[in-house]
Amino acid sequence: MIIRGPKEKIERSLGQKLGLKAERGTSPKSATLRKPYKPGQHGPGRKRRMGSFSDYSLQLKEKQKIKFTYGLKEKQLKEIFRKAINSRMGTREKLIDLLERKLDNVVFRLGIAPSRPVARKIIIDGHITVNHKKINYPHYQVKVQDIIGLSPASKEKGLFGKLPEILKKHDSPVWLTLDPEKIEGKVSSQPTDVDLPFDYNSIVEFYSK
Repeated sequence: MIIRGPKEKIERSLGQKLGLKAERGTSPKSATLRKPYKPGQHGPGRKRRMGSFSDYSLQLKEKQKIKFTYGLKEKQLKEIFRKAINSRMGTREKLIDLLERKLDNVVFRLGIAPSRPVARKIIIDGHITVNHKKINYPHYQVKVQDIIGLSPASKEKGLFGKLPEILKKHDSPVWLTLDPEKIEGKVSSQPTDVDLPFDYNSIVEFYSK
């Protein structure tokens, strides 16, 4: 299953909203809402019973969901899984821990960016700091007690001018602490209470073969 193309086409192919688009993803203009079927000329009529899917295709689909949601390349996801399966922590728990502590995900969870793809863009462009030092690598793994925020120069730019007001209305996860005025967040604990729409058992089985 090789899926390429616009973000909404990817979501339609996998049959699930993955948060790849920002505001448009939940608006009436969303292609996923307007066309709740797979892309292609046979999309509307392409219906299969769950029993007609092989275990492999279902596992592959779950793997693709997690890969696209977190913006990972195949090699990166394999490495994350390797660390998870060799961890003393349960494989599922460690997998969530490693995915959620990616810098681009944390910037998104804090509300500093409206989606993970946007978070990756502003990190690469040098707008984000960790412990007051610029980090331009979206897959950087933050740690407990790390402080994530905007660089001083970026705070002066109009692009982020409305962020304090936006962040005052944002509910960040329990494992993150947000200071809207400073446009800054802290990793207060390991990721907890993370409910994601993936079948982790299928992903474990896929990489265990």
